[in-house]
Parts: sequence; structure tokens; C-alpha cells
Amino acid sequence: MAEATTKGVSGWWRAGAIALLVILGLGAAASASMFEQFKAQIQHIQAQLKDTKQVKYIAVLVDTNQAPAMLVTMTVGDDALQIQRLNAVTEGREDSMQLWAMSEGDPTRSLGVIESKAKTVRLSATERDLASATTIAISVEDKGGAKTGQGPRLPYLFKGPVIQKAL
Repeated sequence: MAEATTKGVSGWWRAGAIALLVILGLGAAASASMFEQFKAQIQHIQAQLKDTKQVKYIAVLVDTNQAPAMLVTMTVGDDALQIQRLNAVTEGREDSMQLWAMSEGDPTRSLGVIESKAKTVRLSATERDLASATTIAISVEDKGGAKTGQGPRLPYLFKGPVIQKAL
């Protein structure tokens, strides 16, 4: 009697191959989905970055002991200076702090009077006000600030270089 021999592949091999194909298909689908999510996240972050204001000018004003006293910044497209007090010095009742811009060869010009004793204040200014400035300083003046066309009456209380960031 002749024994019957089976030719072909075992059923387990077929089931294993099919299972691996299903796993590969699921992996490809998951990879495609993750890639699309990644692209969407990049677009979202790019939109956020586009809407985030970037600092263009910055100055850290220091006192006579070289300790930081004021932080002055201006962001791109903003017509105001942000002034943040870094120490506890405030003006007296009959005094005002006045912000000055200095540049080589030009007279000192007032950027305005700091009207508030708040920790952070905004002072109207344009980019043109800072474009040529090399140094920003603060002096203490009589209430309301120095008269128009007049420079500071006392030595500068705080002073620091203006840094223009590359964008």
C-alpha cells in the first residue's frame, strides 16, 4: 500500500502569514495616521509662532552698583515699550521717572514719563524712537517730567545699552 503524501504548506504557516500581513497593514495605517497628525501639529505650531510677538529691542538698565533695575523691551509691530521694574526703587510724591534715549552725535531725547508705580508699565513709543538709540536711561525729574526740549536735571538713576535682536 502506498502512503499518501501531502504536498503544500501547513495550515499553521498560512495562518501565520495572514496574521503577519494583517499586522503589517495595521502598522502602515497607524504610521500614515501618525504622519498626518504630525503634519497637523506642525501647522498649528507654525500658526502660533506667527501670532506670537517677538521682542525686537531690549535693554537692561542697571543702577550705580551694576544691579539690574529695569527691563525695557519693544516687540515687533507694537507701538509701546514694556518697562518692568526689577528692584524696589520708586519715585517720590513730587518726582517722576523719565525715560531717555541716547545715541552718538544726537542730543538726548525723552521717550516719556513713567506715570505709574506698577511693576510693569507700557509707554507709547515707535520703532523709530529706538532705531538709532544706543543707550536708554532713566532720571528722576520734577512731577510730570522735564520740560520739552530740556534734558535731564539730575544724573541718571539707571542706564543700559539698547540691543536690537536679529529676527
